[in-house]
Amino acid sequence: MNLKKHKISSNLICILIIWVFHLSGIIGILYGDSERFISLTPLNLSVSFFLLVYINKSHFKTIVFIFSCFFTGMICEILGVNLGIIFGDYEYGGALGYKVFDVPLLIGANWAILTVSCSALSATLFDSVINKIIMGVFLMVMLDSVIEPIAPILDFWEFDGGKAPLKNYLGWVLVAFPLNCMYHIFKYKSKWDFYTSPNYS
Repeated sequence: MNLKKHKISSNLICILIIWVFHLSGIIGILYGDSERFISLTPLNLSVSFFLLVYINKSHFKTIVFIFSCFFTGMICEILGVNLGIIFGDYEYGGALGYKVFDVPLLIGANWAILTVSCSALSATLFDSVINKIIMGVFLMVMLDSVIEPIAPILDFWEFDGGKAPLKNYLGWVLVAFPLNCMYHIFKYKSKWDFYTSPNYS
């Protein structure tokens, strides 16, 4: 058995699991038993974060980057929730599980998942580092803008006044930009996009 092929196959399985979880969650919330699928969101994020770490376990720099995204996201969100800076005035509901300083740990995991996946995708679309960074930030902000209107309904989080302010999106750019810069400038290459880079080792 070719060990390298075996590893790639394992990574592919992990990536497929992540996409199946996300796709089934979206379909379930929109067209099925929404309450049941919403209750599974913590499991979805937990599994996705675990698999993200697992498929990159042999690449120390990437693991450090993943956890840097996690802690950066947590610190910024803690400042946001408790001091009203960066994103605006908002608070988290109970749907995302255990909290530290009023911020669910899964929010840190979500920052890591979004940063790596959006950066990896942008890396496949452009050759220019600047374009990669801009696209990665754009994708992250767009994903946030899609979920913002339904977040209060799902008991994820809610802004004062019920609507995310412009400050929230500017805050996302402020946090996402340096993370995307780190990914592309220091060339943290995730196994998330290994199938587009056959010479990756």
